Amino acid sequence: MSIGYLALVLHAHLPFVRHPESDFVLEEEWLFEAITETYVPLITMFEGLKQDGVDFKLTMSMTPPLVAMLRDPLLQERYDEHLTKLEELIELEVDRNVHNGHLQYLAEHYAKEFNHVRRIWEKYDRDLVKAFKQFQDSNNLEIITCGATHGYLPLMKMYPEAVWAQIQVAVESYTEHFDRPPNGIWLPECAYYEGVERMLADAGLRYFLTDGHGILYARPRPRFGSYSPIYTETGVAAFGRDHESSQQVWSSQVGYPGASEYREFYRDLGWDAEYEYIKPYVMPNGQRKNVGIKYHKITGKGLGLSDKEWYDPYWAREKAAEHASNFMFNRERQVEHLHDIMHRPPIIVSPYDAELFGHWWYEGPWFLDYLFRKTWFDQGTYNMTHLADYLLENPTQQVARPSQSSWGYKGFHEYWLNDTNAWIYPHLHKAAERMIDLAKQEPADELEWRALNQAARELLLAQSSDWAFIMRTGTMVPYAVRRTRSHLARFTKLWEDLNQEKIDSGWLAKVEAIDNIFPNINYRVYRTL
Repeated sequence: MSIGYLALVLHAHLPFVRHPESDFVLEEEWLFEAITETYVPLITMFEGLKQDGVDFKLTMSMTPPLVAMLRDPLLQERYDEHLTKLEELIELEVDRNVHNGHLQYLAEHYAKEFNHVRRIWEKYDRDLVKAFKQFQDSNNLEIITCGATHGYLPLMKMYPEAVWAQIQVAVESYTEHFDRPPNGIWLPECAYYEGVERMLADAGLRYFLTDGHGILYARPRPRFGSYSPIYTETGVAAFGRDHESSQQVWSSQVGYPGASEYREFYRDLGWDAEYEYIKPYVMPNGQRKNVGIKYHKITGKGLGLSDKEWYDPYWAREKAAEHASNFMFNRERQVEHLHDIMHRPPIIVSPYDAELFGHWWYEGPWFLDYLFRKTWFDQGTYNMTHLADYLLENPTQQVARPSQSSWGYKGFHEYWLNDTNAWIYPHLHKAAERMIDLAKQEPADELEWRALNQAARELLLAQSSDWAFIMRTGTMVPYAVRRTRSHLARFTKLWEDLNQEKIDSGWLAKVEAIDNIFPNINYRVYRTL
């Protein structure tokens, strides 16, 4: 008889990056890399578990921008071309290393992997959303939603209409793609502010995730800390992140991904190979980039990239199995300890970015596969569960008001509001005010209707928390700035054209073709609540 629960939650999100106006934009490869290294390996893991009779339970958010990109014909075609080049390059690598035993072994490992990605890609007719949905339909995977474009809700709370649009558009988009409304929501960046739960309830959502201190500092103080959800006064439940299990996985310093046997992310063939050889597989302008073929392991702390040793998938897989055993052992002891204190089954909520598994931590999908199998066959202390199922089985919980929080640096809003990105917010707020005014209008004809809907799309895209995040991290900053400015500029032109009743139909058609997310959006979602 189990005495507790473990809920693994993966947050699958990428910003909406789609550039039909250009033949090549490097940032589109964020999606391509995630398909190859994270999404296909997860689908492969799910298929293997089902085939072997493991009734696994996993909760996973799939954000509206990610779903839109995975189902976009242009990006599907471009990924197909990207994968074809990978397959071509790895064939060259197998031939080139025919007299170098270990490198040939690694090249053949990647050749097999890319061939498998191709099989999965074609098996589901390039539609990975359909692949994930089948596991939701079998009740192994619970897919939840997020903000429409991952907007940082606490920094737009002075405009409730803007917050409502992020939530409601997300719920509508989810329902269109998954043929059912979502049960829960991953608040963007796990960022909560008091009052947002009323909108979540109005949108039909049953629960949300926040960081652990959002629960620990709730009022009144929850009796069971973050090891049991709380109900807000609206009836929407809040689950808090468990710090201990989270740090064991995500931390590259003290967590599993830093093990010396694992693959080194920052050493890539795109930078190591001779230039003339690799030139056809990097950027069209000849600039080097990562190609996704990596031959080195982490090796040891403090070593430079040039000091890395050859990677060996066999020993890396063995280490992933060892780490899965350790994670399970720690959760068993944690559940036993908490059960003795609480005198009721605790739930340990362990949320992570999905792209950690496979993209950043290459062995992550192996770790998850071993963990699900070991949990199913080798222990009886805890059950894995979906968050919605947990609430059905445990409907009585304490009522409290969560504390304002996020899972960012220092636990609040500093990462998304600081000297690197504060300049964007006056513009976003002005655009929100204008959109709320536009929402009061009734269109005179179809052209105005399209312009109003496009204005809503441009504001949502400008609000993405990814742009502020990138500005703070200091990587790809020009792209984040350009995206913020371009969406705001397009919104402003639409606002001016609508007010002057002079809409440029040709320009509008071009913008609709570029920023084509949420094809069924209704601008009235911004009307005053």
